[in-house]
Amino acid sequence: MADIKNFNISTEGIPPSNFVHLHVHSDYSLLDSCAKIEDLVIKAKKLNMPALALTDHGNMFGVLNFEHLCHANGINPIVGEEFYVAYGSHLERNDVPYSRKGEDGDRKAHYFHLILLCENEIGYKNMCWLSSIAYTEGLYYGKPRIDFELLEKYHEGLICCSACIAGEIPQLLLAGKDEEAKEVALKYKNLFGPDHYYLEIQDHGLEDQKIVNKKLIELAHELDIPLVATNDVHYIEKEDYIAQDVLRCIGFKKLFNEPHQTMGGNGNDNWYFKTEQEMRNLFPDCPEAIDNTVKIANMCNLTIHQYKTQELKDCLPRFKLPDEFCTHGDDYKSNQDDYVRHIVEEGIKARYKEITPEIRQRVEYELGIIFEMGFSGYFLIVWEFINWAKSTWDSVNNKPKPYIPIGPGRGSGAGSIVAYAMTITDIDPLKYGLIFERFLNPERVSMPDFDIDMDFDYRQDIIQHTRDLYGDPQVGHIVTFGTLKAKQVLADVGRVLNIPLAEVNMLKKCIPNNPKAKLKNAFEPANEKFPDGGQLAQYKDDPRYQQLFSLAMKLENINRNTGLHASGMVIGLTQLPNWAPVFVAEGKVAVQYTMDIIEPCGLVKFDYLGLKTLSLIRYAEEIINKHKEENAEVFLTANVSETDDKTFDLFCNGDSVAVFQFESPGMQKILRQAKPRKLEELVALNALYRPGPMDYIPQYIDGKWKPETVHYPDPCLENILKETYGVMVYQEQVMQVSQKIAGFSLGGADMLRRAMGKKKPEVLMGKKKEFIEGALKQGFTEQHADEIFEIMIPFAGYGFNKSHAAAYSVLAYRTGWLKANYPAEFMAANLTNEITSTDGLPEYIAECNRMGIPVDPPDVNRSDITFDVVDKRIVFGLKGIKGMGEGAAIAIVNERTKNGPYKSFIDFIERVTTISIEGKKPVNTKAIEVLIKTGGFDQFGINRPTLLQNMERAINYADAKHKDSAYGQVSLFEDTGEKEFIDFTFEEVEDLPTMEKLNLEKECIGIYVSGHPLNDYKDVIKKCATVHSLNINELASIDKALTISNSQVSPWKMKAAKKSYIAIGMIQELRTITTKKGDIMALAKLQDFEGTINITFFPKTWQTLGNQISNENVIALKGTIDSSRDEPSFIVDSIENLNTLKEHIFTEVHIQIANSFTIDKDLQELQEILFAESGNCFVYLHIYSSEGMFIIKTNANIKVPSTDEFIQYIQELPYIENAWAT
Repeated sequence: MADIKNFNISTEGIPPSNFVHLHVHSDYSLLDSCAKIEDLVIKAKKLNMPALALTDHGNMFGVLNFEHLCHANGINPIVGEEFYVAYGSHLERNDVPYSRKGEDGDRKAHYFHLILLCENEIGYKNMCWLSSIAYTEGLYYGKPRIDFELLEKYHEGLICCSACIAGEIPQLLLAGKDEEAKEVALKYKNLFGPDHYYLEIQDHGLEDQKIVNKKLIELAHELDIPLVATNDVHYIEKEDYIAQDVLRCIGFKKLFNEPHQTMGGNGNDNWYFKTEQEMRNLFPDCPEAIDNTVKIANMCNLTIHQYKTQELKDCLPRFKLPDEFCTHGDDYKSNQDDYVRHIVEEGIKARYKEITPEIRQRVEYELGIIFEMGFSGYFLIVWEFINWAKSTWDSVNNKPKPYIPIGPGRGSGAGSIVAYAMTITDIDPLKYGLIFERFLNPERVSMPDFDIDMDFDYRQDIIQHTRDLYGDPQVGHIVTFGTLKAKQVLADVGRVLNIPLAEVNMLKKCIPNNPKAKLKNAFEPANEKFPDGGQLAQYKDDPRYQQLFSLAMKLENINRNTGLHASGMVIGLTQLPNWAPVFVAEGKVAVQYTMDIIEPCGLVKFDYLGLKTLSLIRYAEEIINKHKEENAEVFLTANVSETDDKTFDLFCNGDSVAVFQFESPGMQKILRQAKPRKLEELVALNALYRPGPMDYIPQYIDGKWKPETVHYPDPCLENILKETYGVMVYQEQVMQVSQKIAGFSLGGADMLRRAMGKKKPEVLMGKKKEFIEGALKQGFTEQHADEIFEIMIPFAGYGFNKSHAAAYSVLAYRTGWLKANYPAEFMAANLTNEITSTDGLPEYIAECNRMGIPVDPPDVNRSDITFDVVDKRIVFGLKGIKGMGEGAAIAIVNERTKNGPYKSFIDFIERVTTISIEGKKPVNTKAIEVLIKTGGFDQFGINRPTLLQNMERAINYADAKHKDSAYGQVSLFEDTGEKEFIDFTFEEVEDLPTMEKLNLEKECIGIYVSGHPLNDYKDVIKKCATVHSLNINELASIDKALTISNSQVSPWKMKAAKKSYIAIGMIQELRTITTKKGDIMALAKLQDFEGTINITFFPKTWQTLGNQISNENVIALKGTIDSSRDEPSFIVDSIENLNTLKEHIFTEVHIQIANSFTIDKDLQELQEILFAESGNCFVYLHIYSSEGMFIIKTNANIKVPSTDEFIQYIQELPYIENAWAT
């Protein structure tokens, strides 16, 4: 549950308000209201209003937080919704025939509005159902609608108001249908009953409202229906009307200065949070309409029930248990306890050859806690869908299904031996010393939470199984909200104000590069949290941007759109609307409350996490098994040895590109230093390689190679800290230290760890006192206990969950094993994982080239649907060709499998063009065309232009043969030996140059496969290019840090002169643009072996060099890096001669010092290394300090070589972040 704020607002001297706002929109009325719930409650509190309503358009997204916040601040929450009501049935799509126009400018209205308010909990439950049905059954023009028939079923406990000018009665009155309006009013009065139906009057200065109000007042008196006065609140203060109008423009995709749909016409600012007096001044002749707001508020008494953790176990969904475990009658809890015990007993027999007393004791201990806390149902739910995933039989639908890989574990759940026995996890907690209390703490009652990784490709299948098992109405996704964050709000408001995109992008670059950054941080001076803050201050008073900044500040963090949580699902004991309202997004049903508040509503969250690494392993297994010998066992990665020398050699060499969790260059370097030879060491490195604990990596590595450097805070802690060489790597170690030193139970130790991690001083001091008292009883001195406690605090804050590190390291080891033992199959699987996106393909193909694994282009007789390995060569998968389509790829491969290899192009055409699936031909002209362009038919000896030229004729030829065959015509030449269809003759066309062929490949595949335009320049690129697609982001981040830090630099420090680099590649997407001054400049991309970088020619440079630049040119450029943009760009200064570059001599070696660098020890060693070398390069040190990054040139007498061997040697030093030559 999110923290609920109590706003400290004094109302002393302010009389209680005798008016309550009953028609109020928050920013959950998406892109329509700019009033945040917190601000609404603050305003109501300031005006001393006893109650407040929330009536967002067509949803209940905000009501739960609103209800909590109102109660916390002494305000009676009136939970409501402004519903959309269908004309006729909500199941039909009818417009309102007599309406003047729709609210969004459409010719006719598509619905009416109606206000419903919850009187009590019955009303809340009915509103949940109405809001849910509106989405699941009544969507029309994107709006969820109800109808009168639904109101007849779900009206109890609700108070109804006739709504704004868009209500049914006001629309009838405006249309002159007074008698029909009277009939509708009576219908609603009779349905809702006395004091539960009100005619609503509003005055925002609209002419139509004045007409309608007069008639509504007459109607109220005639029919004895009470009146209620409301203001249709869409913003807090009067002056916020422009911000709200801009917000609506964002939604309508309109410019602020062009005609657009406004609230009440241009300049109308009446939709704000008015005072009682302002409302009474609007309706001086209807004081009862004001008084009735308080009357309604007093009728409403709602506290939405929130389930405590102890109650949630009774809200869990249930599935039918096997009959033999239903021995306790209706006591489902006892039955499921028995079933869990049965599964666990069978599981430990399968997991362990011998069930030792230690295993038995751990199992009984965990089961005892699980049963006592009532959580066996939760374990069963997770076990069931994991068991189903791993099975090859769909027990719900009684049909075969594929095996679906599930991850070995994730999070603290891997610390449970019960989970291990039930195959929920695949990590033996005893082997890795994992702690159950880190997952389920009997001293701090909270729901267990298994995060389940599953094969990315099959996640939807597992979700569908959950729906099949429990029923669709009981399963749903969870809503998320996209908000106008700092950069987004500048972009959206800037667009609406018609500020040039280039200027908006320039301002966006000034936002601190921190996901928590707000606009104010870009105006305030830089600080430790936002070292790149303050960059917008220079534009603060710029008249071009003052309105932009003012509006952006008001709209920042406003809700913008809905989304679905990436992994979270809820499963209800009964239908979801019994617990929370649902809505529909992306065609899927989801609850309207966010993940942080949904569980207390009685809906427990389950995480279905799609992990592409599991898909990768499955792809590799499929390739391996496809080519295994006939009688060989089916290969499963889960069964591989965990002590494989080849695998640990790979890790020791840092050869971990594409290896899960260990792929980054920084991690590769650490692997080479630590040289892990067992899984436990991989676990530790995985846990250490993250901000915070990363500073202790050198200590860990020193401890491994220099045992004399290992230090324990107390000798008795050696058994706990020995495996990590004295470094507290894991949260579990913090818990064990607490147990050892202070005698804490593991449950108590977990609570101490949590307290340390949250760093709340008052809580921490209480725990410290408890810790020291416990330590004194254990025989330690107060001073020593205090020292140990202080040592523990930082580790508790950023120490890693060992259960999670162990589980993910096992998965990492398995991917490493595949790379070491089946390198081609492993890389083919990686390529398949990226088959529908070309972003990752160049990097993986580059790794294949480095490993000496050829990657062949598509081939109709060798390619599979996805990437395959044939004769130790990777063959491009047909599905990866743009324009092919999966159906065509499947059809081509299936035909080849069934009837043998294709003998010729014509044979291929004749066979695949006759294939029909459900009346459609999967292999169409486009699929054949892209196969030709990518070389799929090259083996037949006919060039690609010839095949393209003759393709249509060949298809017609095959079609004619097929038709004659289908009609069974008797051949005139049947007995003569003559052919009725003469062989197809190709009209030959001249072949394309190699470069054009490669460009066609790239067009259809996204990358070069059969060759590369830069192959002739490989050596010069390797030796001379100092910036390329793989390092430009890193170089830009260094440049940006220098730019910020060098605003105030001491004289002895080297100022940030723009560093020159050499870029070599092929010009692509060249285009010229005209600047505001009328000058011509150019933008382009420079293609290298791994990808592209953006390049910029400013006007003066373009004027000089433009005539030498054209698309497809291979060129060497000298210039600097522009780091001011989200995507860095290379600013060209000059063209270098490629021939003379081959003799290029580096003149500088740059060494980036790591944060772990120590002056006393490391500096001396580095000096000795540098002085011992001789070469022609000066040395520059890149050093971080509290003021930022600085470059220092070393002594002029120090000159070193620029050889690859020397650079690599420097990079391997533990205190060096990076090194390079220029």
